[in-house]
Amino acid sequence: MSKDIIAILLAICLFGLSACASNTSKAQQGATLGALTGALIGSNVGERSWATAIVGAGAGLLLGYVVGNEMDKYDKSMVSRTLETRPSSTTNTWVNPDTGNRYAATPGAAYQGTQGQVCRPIQIESWMDGRREMVDARACRQPDGSWVLQ
Repeated sequence: MSKDIIAILLAICLFGLSACASNTSKAQQGATLGALTGALIGSNVGERSWATAIVGAGAGLLLGYVVGNEMDKYDKSMVSRTLETRPSSTTNTWVNPDTGNRYAATPGAAYQGTQGQVCRPIQIESWMDGRREMVDARACRQPDGSWVLQ
């Protein structure tokens, strides 16, 4: 394996370690793991060149991002459902079937946002990888009916 390929893989590994930080999304973590795996596979395909490693990393990055983002979408849809259907101070709980992570979301009273949209405060408690985290946020309904956390 050439020095160029080793340098590329080392850079991807270092980037991958940064994905272990607690503030990265599942989509980012999936993209990092996908890029690393794709680079390893790509470097062993064809002429074992840096070009195939880069192509493999790009394909892996895209696939990893999509898979990671899908897991996040489930939890976001549950938060949206909570905001849309639950009365104030009523908790909705769920377990993500893909990750096993548990959540409890409690919305507050609706109010009119600065741009006239409906907003609600929400407290989201999560248990991921044995750690409990609590987030206080607000969400506002967009013109298309979706909710965006702020």
